[in-house]
Amino acid sequence: MPWIIIGVIALLVIIVISIYNRLVVARNRVDNAWAQVEVQLKRRYDLIPNLVETVKGYASHERATFEAVTQARAAAQSASGPAEQAQAEGILTQALRQLFAVAEAYPELRASENFMSLQGDLTDTENKIQVSRQIYNDTVLTYNNLIQQVPTNFVASMFGFTAREYFEAGDEAQQAPRVDFS
Repeated sequence: MPWIIIGVIALLVIIVISIYNRLVVARNRVDNAWAQVEVQLKRRYDLIPNLVETVKGYASHERATFEAVTQARAAAQSASGPAEQAQAEGILTQALRQLFAVAEAYPELRASENFMSLQGDLTDTENKIQVSRQIYNDTVLTYNNLIQQVPTNFVASMFGFTAREYFEAGDEAQQAPRVDFS
């Protein structure tokens, strides 16, 4: 009889260890997915000053637009966590749209090889950011499901695994930018 009790206890310990390890792997995948989002955002932040300087050379009187892009970039870089980051990114995207709208008014700028290259790099980076965000959200979904399902939810609560937040676009991303050339 004592061997059966020891066997059951050993089996329970093995099950808890297995579940704990699955949770750790899932949590690490979420952290890795977020790091990939941050890599793409950093690339975006590095491109923006070059783009602004290129447009400034052609449209130096559009100071408010340049300042809005610069402020939005700084706010996005200092944001922490997916919710705050998403809100800051929405504002930055809106500011970039305004910058590109300004560029549309200058045919010689649009013909500039440097501007076209930067615009292409930024478009490519935006696409990579979208993919990284989707992967992050999918990874968060898997992790959150895991910590909420029986029996892993018992182990998750015992060891302090908590739900992660999704990267959701803020209300700013839903609004079209207003451009005023007056």
